[in-house]
Amino acid sequence: MDKVVANAAEAVADIESGTTLAVGGFGLCGIPAVLLQALLDQGSDRLEAVSNNAGVDDWGLGLLLGAGRLRRMVASYVGENKEFARQYLAGELEVELTPQGTLAERMRAGGAGIPAFFTATGVGTQIAEGGLPWLYDAHGSVTKASPVKRVETLPTADGPKEFVLEHAIVADHALVRAWKGDRHGNLVYRHAAQNFNPVAAMCGRTTIAEVEHLVEPGEIDPGEVHTPGVYVHRVVALDEDQAARKRIEKRTVTQPMVA
Repeated sequence: MDKVVANAAEAVADIESGTTLAVGGFGLCGIPAVLLQALLDQGSDRLEAVSNNAGVDDWGLGLLLGAGRLRRMVASYVGENKEFARQYLAGELEVELTPQGTLAERMRAGGAGIPAFFTATGVGTQIAEGGLPWLYDAHGSVTKASPVKRVETLPTADGPKEFVLEHAIVADHALVRAWKGDRHGNLVYRHAAQNFNPVAAMCGRTTIAEVEHLVEPGEIDPGEVHTPGVYVHRVVALDEDQAARKRIEKRTVTQPMVA
């Protein structure tokens, strides 16, 4: 039951090139930065990443992106990464943009064993009708576009409405970061780190968690657990420096009022 491994390098050593990664975090909050750095050092490439965003140019998934290790991204927000935009428009990176709530539910469904679900989000748009550019060539022409999705009219409390079919996501590996975890893999997240970390942890066939505070089994109140240990396969305990090393995506300072 003890899932703690020696370090991040050992935890990601068997992640092969060409696999799919689900990565937790929101913006730069709660991202598994230590595991991502270890994966960069490990050298795997041609990876597909499923994450809310791609980090920034020099942090998080942005490190793998900048090193040319990603071939495909499934994400909902990518506006803070210039290298992401450059690679996408230059035809170097395939991108499947997905509504944020839909992305979270696709990951949760994958972990829950639900192969597909219907949602109202995207009906009447290119999300359902297809044609969103996924991949460009070097000259700016679209070489791969999103497919047409199945739309059904279903009964609701407000009468019949249209819904689009979305398929679940199951990743080969999931990388997440928790504020607290025990040796059995039970995890607790804080504040905005609860965005995408729980669903990423669910949808990985092998889930690896870096934890800021490692405790013994029984020290976490069962009612406080966000991700049960059944979903987690490896735990990496961060040292004090690793746990404290965090980035602010965009610092905003209030200007003093002038009388």
